[in-house]
Order: sequence, then C-alpha cells, then structure tokens
Amino acid sequence: MNGARRKFFQDAAVFGAGLFSLGDSLRAETPEEAAQSPRENESGRHHSPYGSRGPRKAAAPAREQGLPMVTPDVADLTYEMDAGVKVFRLVAQPLKKKIVPFKTIDAWGYNGSCPGPTIQVQQGDRVRVVLENRLPESTSMHWHGLELPIEQDGVPYISQKPVAPGEKYVYEFTVHQEGTFFYHAHSAMQEMMGLIGFFVAHPERNFKPHADHDYGLILQEWAVLPNNSVPNTASMEFNWLTFNGVSAPMTTPLLARLGSRVRLRIVNLGMDHHPIHLHGHQFVVTGTEGGRAPESTWYSMNTVLVGVAQARVVEFEAKYPGAWMIHCHLPHHMMNSMMDLLRDRQIQTADQTEARAMGQMESLAKSVPFEHVHPSPIAANAASVRGFPQDAFQEMAMDEVVEKPETYGLPKNWSAGMMGMMTMVRVLPDKEYDAIMMKKKMANVLANEKRDVNS
Repeated sequence: MNGARRKFFQDAAVFGAGLFSLGDSLRAETPEEAAQSPRENESGRHHSPYGSRGPRKAAAPAREQGLPMVTPDVADLTYEMDAGVKVFRLVAQPLKKKIVPFKTIDAWGYNGSCPGPTIQVQQGDRVRVVLENRLPESTSMHWHGLELPIEQDGVPYISQKPVAPGEKYVYEFTVHQEGTFFYHAHSAMQEMMGLIGFFVAHPERNFKPHADHDYGLILQEWAVLPNNSVPNTASMEFNWLTFNGVSAPMTTPLLARLGSRVRLRIVNLGMDHHPIHLHGHQFVVTGTEGGRAPESTWYSMNTVLVGVAQARVVEFEAKYPGAWMIHCHLPHHMMNSMMDLLRDRQIQTADQTEARAMGQMESLAKSVPFEHVHPSPIAANAASVRGFPQDAFQEMAMDEVVEKPETYGLPKNWSAGMMGMMTMVRVLPDKEYDAIMMKKKMANVLANEKRDVNS
C-alpha cells in the first residue's frame, strides 16, 4: 500500500467516525532565460487608472492566501519558481475533444486541454508564461483584461511578431490587478477553435464576505456540420454549446455545502451573449472583467447576461438543498444539435413518430453505449395536434455513461433533459456533502495509482 492510499484510508477512518521594441529587435522567438522587460521599466511605462506607478499608499500587510478556484472538467496549470517569478508553460496544439458521449470534435487547445488549463496567481505576482506553438500556423497570446506593457499584449505585428509553428515566445509581467481574466489567441478563428483559458488573479487581501466555494465556467459555441468533426469557424450559427468544453450531461455538477457561500466566475468567448440563470437561489454580481464591484452596486437577481468577451462573478448563499440548474436561458442553447446523432442519419423534430424516435435513440444507445429509456408520456391524440412534436422524443438519459462522484445520489434518469450549455449546483447537507467528497478523494487516489502503474 503506497503512501497516498494509506493516507486516504486514514482519512476515511476518521470520516467514518519578448522582450520587444518597435525597432530592430522585433522578433517572434524570445529566449526563456532573457528578461523581457525590467521591472523598473515596466512600472514606469505601465498605464493604469492610478498613473504610471500606481496609487501612493503605505506598505501593505502580508498577503493572505485566497481560496483557489475550481474549474470543473479543466485542470489547473502548474508552475515553477525562478528567482521569485512564477513560470508557466503553455503549448498550443490540435486535439480531439469529446463534448458529449456520442460526439468528438477536432479542436485546438493548450496542453492537451480545451479550454486550456486554468492559470491562478495572486495580485502582486511576477509571472512568466512560455508559449510553445505546435499549431500548423502562427499564433500569439493576449491576456484579456490585464493591464501590462505593450510588448506583452500579444497582438501580431503591433506588439510582437507572430509566433511561428515550432517556435516559442516568452511573456513576462507583474500582475498588479485582482479579478477574473482569461488568455486567448489573438486570432478570431483560432478563438473559435478553442484557444482560451482562465487567468485568475486572487486579491492580496481576501474579500468579505468570505466565499466557501469558488467555481469557474467558460462558455463556448461550436458550429459542426452533420457527419463532420471540424468546427466551422466562419459560421454565424452554432449547434453545440459547452461549459468548460463539454455539453450536458457531461458537465460536472458543482458541489456546495448547505449554508455555505458560493462564488461563480463566468467567462464568455463566443459569438453570442448568454443569459445565465440559476434555479432556486438569488445571487448578486460581485465582479466583472474589471475586478471586484463595489458592494453598493450589488442587487439580487437570478439571471445575469454575460456578453461576448466579458466576465461576470456572482455570489450566493446556498440556502436550499437540492440539485439546482445553472444554464443559458436562450432556448436553443439548452439543447445540442439533433441533426447528426446517428452519423449520416438526421433526426428531425417535425416528422417524428414515437416508434421512429425510439428506434433511432435505441441505435444511438447501442453505439455509445447506454441504456435508453422510454421518453416522457404523450397524449393519445398527440399526432393530431398542430405543432406536435416539440420536445417530445428528444430525451436521452445516459446516467451510467456520465457517472462520476459528483453525480452520486441523483435520481434515476436525471440526465434525460440535460443538454447544451447546462450544469447544476448540488446544495447538500453535511453528511451527503462529506460522502461525495470522500468518493472524489478515493477516485483521485485510484487514478493516481493507475497512473503510477502505467508510468
């Protein structure tokens, strides 16, 4: 028994009880070991609302350790320390991305992930990001919402040469802000291929009221034609909608202990604005891509419009137990494409019959596979009613395919109506919350053991 497994069972026992200038030095590849801009030069050039060197203030007290944000279905990006600088490494590359159990697309991402891994730093940190380009075309990196020197801004030809295939580029800057930001390729179509990730700067001093849970969601849209896997980045209409790179029911539920305070950060990099709605609770908007909002601006709501290229941070008290939906309220964004479920066979709402729908869904269930159940009841004279069918026959319960610790205890058939840009927050009493957290811990221990064996 290794140390990690032994530690788990001990816990379980307790529980049971570029450098760049606009002259000759404009270039695409910057050596990692070279500083891109001295800190004193950066602070002198850095434009901010407070002037070049920021507001005058007394020496700040020691920084507080903030609560890390959890990005469901997306990992954090690890870093190394180099003389006080946090060094992150990002690799832009093509990848296969399963967005639902029966649909895999050819996307682009970072470090094998789409969206890319989450970068978490703290206000005041010095950050170095080494970008390696393994794409078939040139790229660059923009730090959306961050105030930094022009040579770190990532706009091709304006502030740097494009990073050619096979080359690296080093970005380095000091994060003087706090807030919810993101990084993305500064190329419109590369953005639509998936090149985006969270960049969260935690404040030097923790916010009040204190949040017990901190979650992040990235909103993306994909236009993928039937019998195809490559997103059509020139399209203006989208048929697949994702939270953190997956559509419901593959989205991982957010867990919250009953009585806790939940912070939810939402970033949108697509072509549509998204009204994100939370069931059963009221929230307040506590931040945007500009950082923390003054408390005087907070007011209760349960739907927030997250515009393109915007971030919205909402917080709420998890008062009521249950599995509460979080979803975009645009009707077509609460569903996935129904036109290419069975490869070259199309499912069309207008001419469905119960027998035909059942046959098609059963064929899909065998290919995934999952146990297909009969859809919700319909009236005896349903076929004679103009406008029928609409949502009838479109249910696809696949509980066993998307099972994970976070879905433990949900009622049978829970996934039937879960589609598109949708997830849930599960507000759980102590006993149920602790049981699921222990299941997650056990799953992580087993996954680590399996990885160790395979390596």
